[in-house]
Amino acid sequence: MNASTHAANAAHDIAAHLHPFTDLASHAQVGPLVIRRGDGIFVEDDQGRRYLEAMSGLWCASLGFSNERLARAGSEALRSLPYYHTFNHRSNEAAIALAGKLLSLAPVPMSKVFFANSGSEANDTAVKLVWYYHNAIGKPRKKKIIARTRAYHGVTVAAASLSGLVPSHRDFDLPIERILHVDCPHHYRHAQLGESEEAFATRLADALEARILAEGPDTVGAFIAEPVMGAGGVLVPPATYFEKVQAVLRKYEVLLIADEVICGFCRTGEMFGSTTFGLRPDILTAAKALSSGYAPISAVMVSEQLHAAVAANSGKIGTFGHGFTYSGHPVSCAIALETLRVYEDEQVLAHVQALAPRLQAGLRAYAKRAHVGEVRGVGLIGAIELVADPARRTPFDPARKAGPRLAELALAEGLIVRAMGDAIAFCPPLIASAAEIDEMLARFDRALRRFEESAA
Repeated sequence: MNASTHAANAAHDIAAHLHPFTDLASHAQVGPLVIRRGDGIFVEDDQGRRYLEAMSGLWCASLGFSNERLARAGSEALRSLPYYHTFNHRSNEAAIALAGKLLSLAPVPMSKVFFANSGSEANDTAVKLVWYYHNAIGKPRKKKIIARTRAYHGVTVAAASLSGLVPSHRDFDLPIERILHVDCPHHYRHAQLGESEEAFATRLADALEARILAEGPDTVGAFIAEPVMGAGGVLVPPATYFEKVQAVLRKYEVLLIADEVICGFCRTGEMFGSTTFGLRPDILTAAKALSSGYAPISAVMVSEQLHAAVAANSGKIGTFGHGFTYSGHPVSCAIALETLRVYEDEQVLAHVQALAPRLQAGLRAYAKRAHVGEVRGVGLIGAIELVADPARRTPFDPARKAGPRLAELALAEGLIVRAMGDAIAFCPPLIASAAEIDEMLARFDRALRRFEESAA
């Protein structure tokens, strides 16, 4: 592990590797950060530098980077059944057990579990299920799906269309037809002067109802929402928001899809974000912490009402014409099943509930700093939004790239955070200790002070 090793790695990466969500034009100059190993909540690069991973990778390494039980479960699965499919009535024991376990944990009664490989595929599947279901029940016009601006639901054609972020649409010719967007529920940025969270929530619910009526209730099939909007900036819903939105959905028989890809499995202080915020979904998608990121897997849970109609329709056609080569992959399922066991055996949910106040209080201590506009979060997820002038909520000029600059300064302090515009996100592994949370905050504080000095 030396400079020459890193130089060789960087050269090969630049020559051969097309990176996701990266400025490809500048990659040859910036070069890659090459992560070589991980242990606990820390990772190490190919030059031996260690970083506290305050983002769990991409929101997913909930059990850290060196869990022996997950490694053993994957190794044993590879030796016994390294692959098999689940098409045409085939199955495997790990997929069967995992499906049953997920149904037992679901925040509302669910009937069946479909397995895919990523959150994007899970949300893409949810779109297709909504369309298929409404065809099955004789409502072929009820196909539009409403999402929200600043939402993130993935990068497949349908999932990226659901996402409400400009980079996911621009020059990809997205969104596709039948995907609509309504207002982002971010009180700090979008509330009217003096408007309470409850009044803001009422206004958004009223706007949703008006949009459904304008489109025609017989054309609107589903509404999709993350309990906490992750990549949009860790946006926590305003008080009473989901209560009021769900009342509108029930009124017009619009299905609710809960995107639990980031929030699922203890992150918000409950097993699912749906419980934290009172959602009662018809479809629930999950990924990331389902396997702690140790293997690609996602899950789509569906209600009995939806499953019964889909099953009957597939009987008429002769098959349910959807699935992936790796749906229910035995190795991924074995790792995911062991992940759920670890959550229970090590009382991870109780640990999160005990630790969350420390993280949230630590983040909120920055609220009065010179360039902090808002601090928000719940459980072990949070964000700090940078602004040029907190009193006026004036954002930084985008050309200054304030958020990315602070993330770079954090990296120099041995801390990995994520800048989403000028919002800095924190999503540490669920196994972090109180001392490690304190260390994370101390490293960020040093980076923030350097940022303040440069912005003065």
